Amino acid sequence: MKLDLSSQISLERIPQRYYRPENALEESALTRYEKINTRIFESIEKGSAKVAREIVKAMLEKQKKGQPFVLGLPGGVSPQSVYTQLIQLHKEENVSFSNLVVFNTYEYFPLTDETNSNLHSLKETFLNEIDIKTENIYSPDVMVDKDDILDSCESFGEQLKSIGGLDYLLLGLGSKGNIGFNMPGSNVYSQTRLVVLDGDSINDAATIFGTKDKVPVSAITMGLSDMLAAKEITLIAWGEQKAESLQIMVEGPVTDVVPASTLQTHTNVKVVVDLSAADALTRISYPWLVTSCDWKNQLIRRAIVWLCNIVDKPILKLTNKDYNENGLNELLAIYGSAYNVNIKIFNDLQHTITGWPGGKPDADDTNRPERATPFPKKVIIFSPHPDDDVISMGGTFQRLVNQGHEVHVAYQTSGNIAVSDEEVIRYISLVNSLRKKYDPDNTELANKYKSILHYLLYEKSKDDLDTPDILFIKGRIRREEARTSTRYVGIPNENVHFLDLPFYETGKVQKDPISEVDVNIVKDFIETIKPHQMYVAGDLADPHGTHKVCLDAIFAAVDIMKEDEWMKDCRIWMYRGAWMEWEIDHIEMAVPLSPEELRSKRNAILKHQSQMENAPFLGNDERLFWQRSEDRNKATAELYWKLGLASYEAIEAFVEYKFL
Repeated sequence: MKLDLSSQISLERIPQRYYRPENALEESALTRYEKINTRIFESIEKGSAKVAREIVKAMLEKQKKGQPFVLGLPGGVSPQSVYTQLIQLHKEENVSFSNLVVFNTYEYFPLTDETNSNLHSLKETFLNEIDIKTENIYSPDVMVDKDDILDSCESFGEQLKSIGGLDYLLLGLGSKGNIGFNMPGSNVYSQTRLVVLDGDSINDAATIFGTKDKVPVSAITMGLSDMLAAKEITLIAWGEQKAESLQIMVEGPVTDVVPASTLQTHTNVKVVVDLSAADALTRISYPWLVTSCDWKNQLIRRAIVWLCNIVDKPILKLTNKDYNENGLNELLAIYGSAYNVNIKIFNDLQHTITGWPGGKPDADDTNRPERATPFPKKVIIFSPHPDDDVISMGGTFQRLVNQGHEVHVAYQTSGNIAVSDEEVIRYISLVNSLRKKYDPDNTELANKYKSILHYLLYEKSKDDLDTPDILFIKGRIRREEARTSTRYVGIPNENVHFLDLPFYETGKVQKDPISEVDVNIVKDFIETIKPHQMYVAGDLADPHGTHKVCLDAIFAAVDIMKEDEWMKDCRIWMYRGAWMEWEIDHIEMAVPLSPEELRSKRNAILKHQSQMENAPFLGNDERLFWQRSEDRNKATAELYWKLGLASYEAIEAFVEYKFL
């Protein structure tokens, strides 16, 4: 069973020679804009395995000499795959970590419970699984009074100096270009110190602590000077949400606005990324600037859209001079003139636009993104959370219903952790009032309501997990909001399905890995419908990772069924969610929305009341989900218009998934 097919999405678009050059000369040309040695891998697993083996190799060399190997480690999500690989080497290849000395690069402060510390997380996910000596684990002491915290910082710095500094430092890349909690403005000479967390840092940490109000106000971080003193440094970054920060760090100037850029000054540093994180690098996104290209249709479209932006012209106004002056003379050599290229790409983009996402009956579908037959179609819209369907493709959803297709919605997770306690208190108070009127003698139910309310109002601390009863109520709140929204769109209740995939039901922000159980639930559901179309969330920028797991569950199920006769007649369309849109060179189906349709989409989103202003996981973006969605859809429409195509109020965009 293939459980990570989503990581393969980028492979079709990017020729291997761009990220794995054939020789040193080609590598020199491709990486001319890169100021740090950057290694790109097809998947997180391959990149993590390479980093893990390099760490082990360096450690064993010191081990042979009877010397300690001093390793700096970060917390967060990015290094977890490296830790998994290191544990695997320990257990399957008997690698001993007996000479390993670990320094925790940052820690939150103040902490009332050590189980919420970064050190505890490092132990749980890595250190407790290997044979490291407990006395070889160093971390800032944050279980101290505020008056003693500066002494704790100084003590940690002295411990690092006394052991001779770091032999190897593993780093992740923060959302602000930070490393550790060295945020923008950090001095390159800074040492271990206490820093106050800004809003973005608190939002990032909320994925660990559950909600923003549970995140400590400050942290102790190893300083930039301590980090840059390490003999070897490896920074890892996975996923498209890291792409922009990574490009600035690797190709931009050294600046305190992007603290990670200071790594350019180190003599032994490398960056290890997957293809998604590398997406904004010049050799991946704009390869014509660094090498000759294999000019396939998608790359030509990307280049022309880029050129339109550079010269501020629509497609049909581009000239030979524009091509020649901006490194695209190869296209003129292939097509003869700017006019020929312009017409080709203009028509290509025009053919992505359709008001019939399920296919237009009795129409010539030669140049349409969807086939005309069969009509009507059976359609499944997969939604990772109980609102992604309307946030991401609410207008298309409504079109499919209005045009007569049999539309089913499958909510893959309960979304129960993304409901605030205040919502539960409000609903419990309401149903208790109903109980008093219609079932006043039901003491069992009265006691249950009283117990839940008392726990939420007086007993629950910010670090406590929800009880099973509370998780159930939160899940039901989201479920009924989803029913309200789908009723508004116009599908019957029997076409609304709640899969409640087990990987999600941990009660914590950290979820379990995808399993065969999850895949089989998805597979069995798909087989009951045998759809002609499926819409899935291809939004791998989801900061909590749930979308990727849900996508992997679908792709794994599809991989099992792809040889079934009915499956050969099924198309899979990927949409994106609240964080970003498909780039225009990817888009294969663009569904335009009128002002009225956009307003209707907003109304469907607003049915999810628990996800409005007080939702726990709105992320770093202060806009509400409906605002993000509208801004994104309008921006796509504006881009089509700037390229010289028709002017629409908004556009929802989709990319077809091809079976591997």
